[in-house]
Amino acid sequence: MCAPARGAVKPRVGWRAGRRRAATQPGPGSRYAPFTSAPSGRYGHGLERLRGLPVTGAGQGGQARRGEGSLFDCGRGVLTRIRYGGSFGTKREAQIRKAYVGGELAARRVPELATFAEPTPAPTFAEAAQRWQASRVDVAAATTIQHRSAINRALPYIGARRLDDLTTQDVAELVGGLHAAGKSRESIRKTRTAVAMVLDHERINPNPARDPSVKLPREEPQEVQPPSAADVETVYWRIPAKHRLALLWLDWSGARVASVDLTRVGDYDESRRRVRLRAATTKTRRALCVDLPPVLAEALEAALPHRRFRDPEARLFGESGADALRTAIAKACKAAGIPLFSPHDLRHRRISLLHLQGVPWARIGEFVGQRNLAVTANTYSHVLINEAEVDYGTLLA
Repeated sequence: MCAPARGAVKPRVGWRAGRRRAATQPGPGSRYAPFTSAPSGRYGHGLERLRGLPVTGAGQGGQARRGEGSLFDCGRGVLTRIRYGGSFGTKREAQIRKAYVGGELAARRVPELATFAEPTPAPTFAEAAQRWQASRVDVAAATTIQHRSAINRALPYIGARRLDDLTTQDVAELVGGLHAAGKSRESIRKTRTAVAMVLDHERINPNPARDPSVKLPREEPQEVQPPSAADVETVYWRIPAKHRLALLWLDWSGARVASVDLTRVGDYDESRRRVRLRAATTKTRRALCVDLPPVLAEALEAALPHRRFRDPEARLFGESGADALRTAIAKACKAAGIPLFSPHDLRHRRISLLHLQGVPWARIGEFVGQRNLAVTANTYSHVLINEAEVDYGTLLA
């Protein structure tokens, strides 16, 4: 090792807002650079050039090309690296660090500064949520949208908070804020669950969003009231014509509303007059077939092009779609002054009618593609005031 050259500048530490610096570069024979400072922190970051590394292609007294600004050739083909010596709140603390580094350099040792390094700040909840959403490649598109909506509800409350500062009280205040904003209990539950999954992804333990002390607001469950046949017929005449076959299809099959978007022309078996429901549209994730009544099958065939011109990949219900149908039904209910119902309520209606007709639960679950018969019986069966079927013949005449 070479000793510092005679006349080299004595190492010094930066202070007074980090503006005071060593004025000279190291001499030709110097192993260690002057102890300088960077304009960060009140008394700056002490910098020292440490540990020599061989340089390829650096001339005498020249500066190395790689790592410009952090790697320098001290003039003897030796590359030295600038490293931070610490950030200090007072001049006295900076001088103590300076004395330690100076003593190590005088003893020709590389100062060990790793133990003094400031820890990397924890990410904010917004940053962690973004990483978590990017990692969820295992969920369907609809679930991704649900996750994004839940996270967006939480961001105004805890988005800027760092994960190591997030407490159970913060999550409780999030729940209280959403409740005061008029959000439903189910929306708040989904938001809390999304927050918990983000924290699980970041390995936060214990997870404040899963603490039992975080309570959801009390809310009496609202019993679903399936529409009557008269309500369905009223809505049928008030919605655009492009949605009418889709409405009758959902009423007869009890299928999920996604079937309106996902069922193709090739899924219709004209010879047997039945529609194949793809696995993606059923709870059981198994395809099944739904037999149509003759009048509904004839109306569907009349709406399709001739067999020679049919595109098997075209949508069976044409221009109708799940979201547009849902909006059209809501507008029709409001205009007619009848109780509001959704396309999913037609699933409740069909299961309740099949139960009242004495169909076994196993057959009902098979017909509507429901995998959990207990849920089918406890959730989807209701006492209907009007047990009549919709008169498809009159509507489609």
